[in-house]
Amino acid sequence: MNNGNLITSKEIIEKTGISRATLNNYIKMGILPKPIVRRPGPEQKGVKQIGYFPTSVLENILKVKLLKQQGNSMEDIALQFQESLPSQESLPSQESLPSQESLPDEQKDESPEISPPVHERRQRIESPYPQTHRRVSDSELKVTIADINSPAYLINHNFEIEWINKPAEEYIFNKNIKEIVDIESRNVFRLLLNEELRKGVQNWNEAVHLHLTILQNRINVNNLNNIYEGITDDEVKFLTDLYEQKNSPAKENIYNIPVSLIKSDGSKSSYWVHSMSFREGTFFVYVPADSVNTSLLNMLSQRGKVIDHLLKNRMPSLVSLCVLIADLQNSVKISAELLPAQYFDLINELWQSVGPTFEKYNGIYGKHAGDGMLYYFINKPGCDYLINAVNCAIEIREVMKELSSKWRLRKGWNNELVLNTGINEGQEFFGTIQSANNIEFTALGDTINIAGRLSDFAQNGEIWTTKNLISRLTQDERKLIRFGVHHENQNGKMFIRDSFSRISDIMKKDNPHFSHLSAIAGLPITEIKEKINHNSGIQDFGSN
Repeated sequence: MNNGNLITSKEIIEKTGISRATLNNYIKMGILPKPIVRRPGPEQKGVKQIGYFPTSVLENILKVKLLKQQGNSMEDIALQFQESLPSQESLPSQESLPSQESLPDEQKDESPEISPPVHERRQRIESPYPQTHRRVSDSELKVTIADINSPAYLINHNFEIEWINKPAEEYIFNKNIKEIVDIESRNVFRLLLNEELRKGVQNWNEAVHLHLTILQNRINVNNLNNIYEGITDDEVKFLTDLYEQKNSPAKENIYNIPVSLIKSDGSKSSYWVHSMSFREGTFFVYVPADSVNTSLLNMLSQRGKVIDHLLKNRMPSLVSLCVLIADLQNSVKISAELLPAQYFDLINELWQSVGPTFEKYNGIYGKHAGDGMLYYFINKPGCDYLINAVNCAIEIREVMKELSSKWRLRKGWNNELVLNTGINEGQEFFGTIQSANNIEFTALGDTINIAGRLSDFAQNGEIWTTKNLISRLTQDERKLIRFGVHHENQNGKMFIRDSFSRISDIMKKDNPHFSHLSAIAGLPITEIKEKINHNSGIQDFGSN
């Protein structure tokens, strides 16, 4: 287990708010495993050794809090944890653990002696045979997100709902969220401030307050007016006033907040709202306050499994996006000239070289056949997805020049390593498809097909895009790039700035590739040449 999956007792106390005596009692009662004692890292000076726990103990402590709030005794709670601690072989032996006297102060037991753990007492009474602890594996998880019968939903970092169950639609939002295909219309605050919800829930403002509290790490009072497109001044004022009343920040993004919802007919439902934050968003689960659902609590304690299920089941959404497809020119010829191991080295080095640039411009990897690459650039608040895709393509071409020079020196050949690139913009359904080993993002529709055809049309490292995409750039953005088309006249070819042409007017019909591109032959396109540096003092008069 690497230290990225471990946490110290001091960190546990800071993040959960429990005392050191409580932590030690949880260990003795079998609720938490014994710490693994290791040498501390360089940042922990003056400490000879330190005890580490798996980070999953944070969820265990949260589960204990939920069970206690629902009236369970500590003995009953301990019994529920007896089958979920790590196996003995996964922990250090007792001989490898230092005595209490040798432990640093940070790890010494400050709690009074108590009787043996509940599960040990139960073992002596019920079974004459030794019994070892057993970790509940992922394959033993019987409850999934599909089985949650109380309200639950996933909100992404743009505050849009990406997964939701039926109880949440009925009891929280009073609306069929799954029928909303436009992801921007699934913004949680837009939904909560909608008049339909106000008609169904008397205290709808408490639901808004709840979300402001849980999502407060991604909200500040200055960006409330941009929390979704089309927000009114009255809504901004309401959110601002409510924001000032929000609860103080909770530890480590782990929340357990009570809420009661009163429907228009006067009926009341009380919950403890458990939320789980991770890279892709925040998961909300409403645990009924008047009942204990042990299966649900066990599921929530297995964080990795929950996140995996959520990512596999996100709803497809209709989004505005840019698609960039780039294919390695002459890949078949290059492959024939290299040994298989060398060719794989080349492709791996290509991906390592261009990967940081895609990441820089918020590109999302999509599956693409062959040696090329496909990336999506999604329209979202604060993100210029169109110019991001254009700038990404231009910078990748520069990266490829360096890679090409490196391989020419290495191999002593004349091959030029270039990516032929097509970029297109449109509105398509975007979602995930589960393969055997991972989750892949994909979009459906002609936007992707046209980008692929433009990539086929490009040659010698060209970047081609559509008139529609260029038209959607702002005037200032268009000034930052040099684009146009070569037109023939009596003096030969001349590059005409800021111009477009149909594929059928550029490519001769006897070209063997024409039939492949005939479906988009009438599409107006343009070639992106380079970025323009207006501070360089160099003027471009539209010549080649």
